[in-house]
This record gives sequence, C-alpha cells and structure tokens, in this order.
Amino acid sequence: MFKGLGGLGDMGKMMKAAQEMQTKMTELQEEMHSIMVEGEAGAGLVKATCTAKGELKSLDIDPSIFNGDDKEVVEDLILAAIKDAQGRAQERQKEEMGKLAESMGLPKDMNMPF
Repeated sequence: MFKGLGGLGDMGKMMKAAQEMQTKMTELQEEMHSIMVEGEAGAGLVKATCTAKGELKSLDIDPSIFNGDDKEVVEDLILAAIKDAQGRAQERQKEEMGKLAESMGLPKDMNMPF
C-alpha cells in the first residue's frame, strides 16, 4: 500500500500502535475506578478500602477500640489504615500499568503517565 514511500509505511504502523496504546490506557484508567484495595492498621482493627486511583470508599472500625481515653489512638489508626490503602492503590496502579506496557511490547517498568 505504501510502496515507494520509504519509511511512511512504518509511520502508519507507529501511529496505529500509538492509537491502540492510548485506547488501552484510557480503558485502564476507567478500570482503576472499579479495582478495590484494602489497607489496615492496628492488626486489622481499622480497615480502609479505596479504588486503585486512591479514592477512599469505606472504613471498617472494630467497635472494641472505642474507648473515650483512646481517641487519639483511634484517629492515628484510621489515618494509618487510609495511608496503607492509598499506598496499596499506587502499587496496584503501577502493577496494572506494567501489565499494559508488557502487553504492548514495552518494558514493564516504563513509567507511563496516569
């Protein structure tokens, strides 16, 4: 089809691959909103669930930790659980991006924008 046009045939392939990559990245970004990860603190007394995009969705707090004297401890556990969930979300996002990169023949550890 592109005979006699030199490297333009390769340019067409490259553009098609770039469009496919953009489509897959958009789909993955949407999927990240439905992938859930859970973080915890205090040996599971406080659990936080968030999307792989880092959006906090729920908190689960064991009622045994509600003691008026331990208010600061409970607050610290809640923050720790949220931070743990958000850290896991970042790791999951990185993992999913690595899978996408590999499926496209790119290095797994390539930092693609998200």
